[in-house]
Amino acid sequence: MNWNQEFELLLRACYPIIFITTAEEERLEITIKNCSQKVGNRTVYIWDFVDGYQDNPNNSGYGQRNPLQALEFVEKLPEKVGGVFILRDFNRFLEDISISRKLRNLSRSLKSQPKNIVIVSSEISIPNELRETLTILDFPLPTGSEIKTEIQNLFSATQISFSDTLLNELVRAAQGLSIERIRRVLSRCLAGHGTIESEDVELILEEKRQSIRQTQILDYYPAKEEISDIGGLDNLKDWLLRRGGAFSDRARAYGIPHPRGLLLVGIQGTGKSLTAKAIAHHWHLPLLRLDVGRLFGGLVGESESRTRQMINLAEALAPCILWIDEIDKAFSGFEGKGDGGTTSRVFGTFITWLAEKQSPVFVVATANNIQNLPPEMVRKGRFDEIFFVGLPSQVEREAIFNVHLSRLRPHNLKNYDLKRLAYETPDFSGAEIEQTLIEAMHIGFSQNRDFTSEDILEAASQIIPLARTAKEEIEFLQNWAASGKARMASREHGLNNPILN
Repeated sequence: MNWNQEFELLLRACYPIIFITTAEEERLEITIKNCSQKVGNRTVYIWDFVDGYQDNPNNSGYGQRNPLQALEFVEKLPEKVGGVFILRDFNRFLEDISISRKLRNLSRSLKSQPKNIVIVSSEISIPNELRETLTILDFPLPTGSEIKTEIQNLFSATQISFSDTLLNELVRAAQGLSIERIRRVLSRCLAGHGTIESEDVELILEEKRQSIRQTQILDYYPAKEEISDIGGLDNLKDWLLRRGGAFSDRARAYGIPHPRGLLLVGIQGTGKSLTAKAIAHHWHLPLLRLDVGRLFGGLVGESESRTRQMINLAEALAPCILWIDEIDKAFSGFEGKGDGGTTSRVFGTFITWLAEKQSPVFVVATANNIQNLPPEMVRKGRFDEIFFVGLPSQVEREAIFNVHLSRLRPHNLKNYDLKRLAYETPDFSGAEIEQTLIEAMHIGFSQNRDFTSEDILEAASQIIPLARTAKEEIEFLQNWAASGKARMASREHGLNNPILN
């Protein structure tokens, strides 16, 4: 069931008061008018605080600067006369006792009348006494077909010739933007050089980055890292490389479903976040980073609304990668939190979406402590696979040194004894190896010379790795992974762990 069908069903079912969240007033009002025509040809009345009711000369200005009068207008129409009353920004007045009481009275009388009140707002803010009275509905961002129609109309109006390739590039780049933003950025292209070309895709992507930042929920993360930047983790890299074309139409024709996602569990600094970035770059997909803490708001219903907004935005941008860093910290011990069940509801919405989503949103979640994750998160069906990312073996440490030194000193790489460096840094994570190299560069720089293998070893001797300071936690993680509850990301660990053999 699409949004139009769902809204039409609410109208037919005589839902008295519907609360719709969107920043696209114009597009929503056009959609409501189209839906209202299909449901008994109901008249649409539009009110806002400044101008009162509009679109009808007989009612023009009625209820101006008077929200209570705007509600009284609904009662003045005959009971059998159908109507949809759009009240813009009306959520601002819901805390007023007279408005709240009037809405509750209306909700009883409108159940038997072909009338519906639609409150339109860009955010949810609902008093407790109205929670059972209002029905919340999120208005989704435009679909790919809607965007395609909009761009085609613009091309026709401006008489610009275009190819199917250019059209598809523009549609894909514009997914996740509102119609108004799409019009604005394309107008900017036309004003700049009188036409729209493939090079203008970057302007659309920049508009998209700005739009996502303004949600304050997701970040559009530029991914430049490559699979080759990951040292070791051969099993994980093989798994990813096999799925490189899984988002293509060819894969759908073959019968392969969209990949769901990965849960990467392991020790801090072992390359889990780097892997998320490398996946996006290798698969040529946009990378969205979610800070789960941003989902939680202080107002009633706000957290649930932000969660739905995050899901809608991710699906509008699909195919994409949704990166959730340290998910264990966000949902640890939520059963005992004194927040009225908000965290529990957000968690329930999120894991239900993980299990049931049909959109090509590939979720990459990372966790440092599996003990903090609720059992529902790690059961089969939420993710395609759970990988354990452990401390690198000696062979992998050599590969990690090679990756970093190839970037830092590509012309002098042969001057470094990679095998010795790997041997002398047992229990070091990838992040700790990188920090060792930074410290070695400071040593060399302070003496006006290039840094050497000896400098690296000296720097390593001054670093106490996490494997020693958090020994018990790491041993627990390693035993958990070795018991068969996760796949080993590294081929080395799989070969050397006696429990697995």
